[in-house]
Amino acid sequence: MTSAAESQLTSTVLMIRPVRFESNPMAAESHRFQGKTDASPKAQQDAALKEFDNLAGALREDGLDVIVVDDTSEPHTPDSIFPNNWVSFHADGSVVLYPMEAQNRRTERRMDIVERLDSQLGYSVREIIDLSHHEIEQHYLEGTDSMVLDRVNRVAYACLSSRTQLDVLGDFAQRMGYDVVAFDAVDRDGAAIYRTNVLMNVGEELAVLCDEAILREEQRTAVLQRLQETGHQVMSLNYDQLEAFAGNMLELRTKEGERLVVMSQQAFDSLTDEEQSLLQKNGKVLSAAIDEIEASAGRSVRCMLAEVHLPHS
Repeated sequence: MTSAAESQLTSTVLMIRPVRFESNPMAAESHRFQGKTDASPKAQQDAALKEFDNLAGALREDGLDVIVVDDTSEPHTPDSIFPNNWVSFHADGSVVLYPMEAQNRRTERRMDIVERLDSQLGYSVREIIDLSHHEIEQHYLEGTDSMVLDRVNRVAYACLSSRTQLDVLGDFAQRMGYDVVAFDAVDRDGAAIYRTNVLMNVGEELAVLCDEAILREEQRTAVLQRLQETGHQVMSLNYDQLEAFAGNMLELRTKEGERLVVMSQQAFDSLTDEEQSLLQKNGKVLSAAIDEIEASAGRSVRCMLAEVHLPHS
């Protein structure tokens, strides 16, 4: 169990540059946000590559360290630009590898990337916690898609689904020293939401949450109470904003120490003037247009960023 103090925000992110990006049919059954494009696979890749490079460049211009690793053409991993599903990096030197539901996503786990961080880029990897063995029993936990981590207060918020299961959550919590706040959530049509980070984000002082999506009142109250107890102001989102990926934002810190709230342009545009003002008072806002990535994969900016909290060696 880890005990190292950890900041909520990091100045370093890992991004995987797309090579054969397209909507993933293996993930479509449990993912109602994806596949909203008629573009060919080549057109999806070309558009995603441009959007990816623009986002990575904007992050660097705003004072982030961005580690970009190219995907490989084989095996075909259409969702590889979302590394936060398969890995998380922690301040005590732990690297956690996660069990993935879609079989063609499991080959995204790349130890060469972990080794590069440790041997070439000056980070210290002290322990690898591999939870992927849960795939044998068809139990899954897809990283910081499945969990939204309050790293300071050691709380893992998790919306339960086929991709986010209690036994794996318990394994993570025990090994990493987290409390789990689990709940059930549905979209406006009553279908289960499988990605926790599509409906909430926890920053240093501000949390965003589509609380109307949490199915049971006692669970909704428990989530809101825990956020209040940890000193967070909560900005509530509605279903329109959820579907525009407003919940899929991430708070980071520039090398100059300024908070940076990163989200898509579609997500930012879905917020009211008052909500935009609240975000801007909390930190600088970087909003990037990633329309093709959002339409093809049903994911947004936060999913593209794996936060690197590892200590330097």
